[in-house]
Amino acid sequence: MDPLTHFLTGGCIGRAGFNRKSALATLTMVLAAEAADIDVLWEFKGSIAALQHHRGITHSFVGVPFVAAAVLALVYVIHRLRSRRRPPPKLPVRWGYLYFLAVVAALSHLLLDYSTAYGIRLFEPFNYRWYSWDLVFIVDPLIWVVLIAGLTLPALFGLINQEIGARSQGPRGRPGAIVALACYLLVLGFRDFEHRRAVNAMDAFLYHNAAPQRLAAYPYMVNPFHWHGVVETADFFETVPVDSLAPEVKSELQGRMFYKPEETDASRAAKASYLGRVYLDWAVFPYVQVEKFSGGYLANFQDLRYTFPDQRGRTPLEGYVVLSADLRVLDEGMASSKSPTVESLERAGR
Repeated sequence: MDPLTHFLTGGCIGRAGFNRKSALATLTMVLAAEAADIDVLWEFKGSIAALQHHRGITHSFVGVPFVAAAVLALVYVIHRLRSRRRPPPKLPVRWGYLYFLAVVAALSHLLLDYSTAYGIRLFEPFNYRWYSWDLVFIVDPLIWVVLIAGLTLPALFGLINQEIGARSQGPRGRPGAIVALACYLLVLGFRDFEHRRAVNAMDAFLYHNAAPQRLAAYPYMVNPFHWHGVVETADFFETVPVDSLAPEVKSELQGRMFYKPEETDASRAAKASYLGRVYLDWAVFPYVQVEKFSGGYLANFQDLRYTFPDQRGRTPLEGYVVLSADLRVLDEGMASSKSPTVESLERAGR
């Protein structure tokens, strides 16, 4: 999930009652709920390293205790700096309890990322398999609304209580946070139900008279009944819109077919490159196209999870490998607006 959702979730968990036993509880849970994304620093080593290590060890069960410990160390530093200028908090600081809260919040990060289509390596370094629930788009405005309401409405009601002279009963926000977290779980449960309907509808369908060997349904941003279906048969892939409310698969009208290309020496060399190995390890429905130009070959990697039926142009999270005529790797990386094309390579005289 996006960082905002993680921060908001940590805030709601903290306010659901954990902040009544120790000072700094909410701060600890907010930071720990997002801390696993520290692995974005791999971007400094390049786009391929970022793809290789994102949602890896910091997003695993093995990494959770260490992520929690790092967060607790940061909270300790913040506490020491603040204590020089401010009086001690009303509640005592219970560091063992805060570590437990950091672990809980770090585990929430795993659950949220598992619910998306990107995937997560839950058991690294013992098992590098990717796991995904495929329920929620990476950014979900409905979840934002639920979590923000759970955090802000209690503050509004608190102002009203102050106006009428009601006595405070400790940290505010517990009912709102609990309701927000319950609504979040209801959203996941509802999306899981619709996801199963979409997958079952796809499984009962023939694609150009061919039975599917593998299939999956992936969410769109807002509409819980609209799914991006991907099907693999013996000879081709197809991406199809799926309506889980009907349920209905719109293959003949709006599907996009991708015939499996013949394996060649150039495609094998591209797949054996650094980018190729990392990309094929991560991708669920990899599709590799190789184009020849005067100086060699350009291989384009895409994962059909992100190739929506109505999408044109570059798809998110594409990769590329440039090979010489004798199949040496000349360039490789994740695609961007500056990535090479056959036309640009011809102009460069490669």
